Amino acid sequence: MPTYEYECGNCHKQFSVIRSISEHDRKQPTCPKCKSRKVTQILTPFYAKTVKKS
Repeated sequence: MPTYEYECGNCHKQFSVIRSISEHDRKQPTCPKCKSRKVTQILTPFYAKTVKKS
């Protein structure tokens, strides 16, 4: 499942949420510190972890 990064508009805490793509589209997360729903998603780089045998 993808990890989404957010920042709270009230207390400016940055936090991560692991949820499915369908959950992400349905519901805005709440800040774990102040419980506000005034959060914005932070764009972060994507990386894939793979195992390569040589």
